[in-house]
Amino acid sequence: MKKEEMAITVKDLHVYYRDMNRFSLKKGGLKARGTGKIFKAVKGVSFEVPKGQILGICGKNGSGKSTLLRAISGIFSPDSGSINLHGNSISLLSIGVGFQKQLTGYENIFLSGMLLGYSKEQIEAKIDDIIEFSELGDFIYRPVRSYSSGMHSKLAFSITAILETDIMLIDEVLSVGDIHFKEKSYNKMKELISNDDRTVVIVSHNSNTIKELCNKVIWLHEGLIKAQGDPKDIMDKYETFMRNEG
Repeated sequence: MKKEEMAITVKDLHVYYRDMNRFSLKKGGLKARGTGKIFKAVKGVSFEVPKGQILGICGKNGSGKSTLLRAISGIFSPDSGSINLHGNSISLLSIGVGFQKQLTGYENIFLSGMLLGYSKEQIEAKIDDIIEFSELGDFIYRPVRSYSSGMHSKLAFSITAILETDIMLIDEVLSVGDIHFKEKSYNKMKELISNDDRTVVIVSHNSNTIKELCNKVIWLHEGLIKAQGDPKDIMDKYETFMRNEG
């Protein structure tokens, strides 16, 4: 029997934050003076994602979901443990991540594309499709700092959808924006993940999204894996848990 090819392998992953809650004014600016309290966001998480799998991650706010995605994407460095992407290209689709806010949307398309390994010529060949899908019109030539969260989401999704990677990490962006764009992006996402070679990890509070799109779900709670398995089974347990929490 042929061994299943892995796209992501996470082993005993720990990611910590240190609260720099004491400062002093020194020459050259404000300096962190104290070490502060250490917050353990991800605590020894291990899992594998086979190539072509659509993995959902659920959990209440502060459970470590976004931190985990940022670690997998390379934005955060693990304090211990390992992440292996097995040579795959990767993109993270998340509000507030990946854009230079002083640059225009147009300029950020080129920056994002180059960070994904695309050449200037390859980006130029696809930029009209990205702009059209984003529906930003003339705002594409304005600084990203002037964008609403919905506009930011439109641009981020459009770049990731058109400039495709082997692994796509999606952090809640399918729930941002107007109803029309939500539907369009959701349909585009279904089209993208229909490719058996593409691996997707989706963080969402929307149970229906996870149940419909995902093959497997991991439930994170306080930085640990509380449960994992069949999407319907896990999401039903998660919903019951959240109702009892409320």
